[in-house]
Formats: sequence, C-alpha cells, structure tokens
Amino acid sequence: MFQVTVLYNHPEDPARFDKYYDEVHAPLAATIPGLRRYTVTRPGPGPDGANPPYYLVAVLEYESEAAYGADSPEGQAARADLANFAMAGATVVAGPAVTIV
Repeated sequence: MFQVTVLYNHPEDPARFDKYYDEVHAPLAATIPGLRRYTVTRPGPGPDGANPPYYLVAVLEYESEAAYGADSPEGQAARADLANFAMAGATVVAGPAVTIV
C-alpha cells in the first residue's frame, strides 16, 4: 500500500475552508483512480489545550505506488484545486505504508 498524507495549515476563514473542502475538493479527490481509502481528521486541541499544528489531515491510500504515480486527469484536477482553498498552505508527505496493528 502507498499512502499520501496532506497536512493543511490553519485557514484564515475555517468555515469557508470546510465548506469548500467538504463540498468540492473531497468529492473531487475521491474520484482519483487507484484510491482505496480516503480519511480526513480535523484535530482538536492537545492535552494542554494548545491548538494543533494542522487544521486538517487527509490520508489517501492507494493500492500501490504505481497507482499513485499514475498521472490521471482526476489526480491533476485534485492537485490543481488546492489553489482554490488551501491558501494557508499544505504539506504533502508520501511513501509506502505498513500496517502495524
């Protein structure tokens, strides 16, 4: 399995970000061929009450690295769409995933 994690910084307008992400970007990203699982977490405050370092964490799992590497029109559209809502920036981390438990 190949995993892509997208760490979104805190947006200036969280309500606008959430609406766009939930109604436009997530459905768009969900169409990427080879995508087996797609989960989203909106982290809450830490044990000390501090704001989490990221506003939203998206984890996309592909059947293989080759499936992720396929430059599909759907994947291109999802990547291009980031400019429409992720103005605060996002970090993408990708690599092979191993299930421990």
